[in-house]
Amino acid sequence: MKTLKQAGIGETVRVVKLHGEGATRRRIMDMGITKGVEIRIRKVAPLGDPVEVTVRGYELSLRKADADRIEVEESQGGK
Repeated sequence: MKTLKQAGIGETVRVVKLHGEGATRRRIMDMGITKGVEIRIRKVAPLGDPVEVTVRGYELSLRKADADRIEVEESQGGK
């Protein structure tokens, strides 16, 4: 299992599954991160927190704890 936290800068991945429950899961979904959506990793802060991504055409910063709850696979759309 690969998580968004483990994806490299410039990589485009597709969401496979969201882990977690309740308010945390709902908050991630409210940001537009749902199963099947493509996410491009733009930047990672020096200590790994936060991770800046592009999802559904907008930029978003995620805490690494949240990024670790998002299971991803390499996108067939390429890098």
